Amino acid sequence: MSIRILPFRQYSDNDVVNLYALENDAVLTNTTDTGGGDAGVFVKVSAGDFNKEPVEYQTNSYLGDSSYPFLGTTKMYPEVNLKITGASSGEIPLGITLNQTAKNDENGEKLLYNPTKQTELQAVLPGQAVPVATKGIFTLAAECFDGPASLYTVGTGIKISNSNVGKITGVAPNNGHSFGTVIGTGSRSSEGPTTDQFAGEYIVVKISC
Repeated sequence: MSIRILPFRQYSDNDVVNLYALENDAVLTNTTDTGGGDAGVFVKVSAGDFNKEPVEYQTNSYLGDSSYPFLGTTKMYPEVNLKITGASSGEIPLGITLNQTAKNDENGEKLLYNPTKQTELQAVLPGQAVPVATKGIFTLAAECFDGPASLYTVGTGIKISNSNVGKITGVAPNNGHSFGTVIGTGSRSSEGPTTDQFAGEYIVVKISC
């Protein structure tokens, strides 16, 4: 997982949506991978049919081989029917993901069989609902936005990147595609021999998707 969202954040649980699972093609294979399954991805709704059951059993290879005749069906893995995926240019996102979605830990071991480690890694499994914050103040690392932090002055609006799905770029605050405002910028550096995992440029944004 690439670090897109840093620890300093302020939001209310009332502004967090826990209804949608990430589309399977964006799920990370391992928690050390990077992509659309990271925490800190701006997402949109890709499947929102509330006429369906909230959870249905599906055929999913992540569960393992479920094709044995005596089982009666291969649909044995529970998945949330409502889905999200990375937001693209010109779209207003639902919000920003707070957890990563991944199959395995850093050693390639299935998180399905280790719920304690899953919680420690702040991960959800494929098909599980991932928390999405729709409003609040968040500190975004360089992996979350286009260009250097110097492009984002206080008061700059933010919108979805023109070229990078799930990331943001700067825009005039009154732009029709803006869904937030930059309220600060900064950078961190490693001190001494210890590498700071949060080193690098960052911006602090107030979003209201």
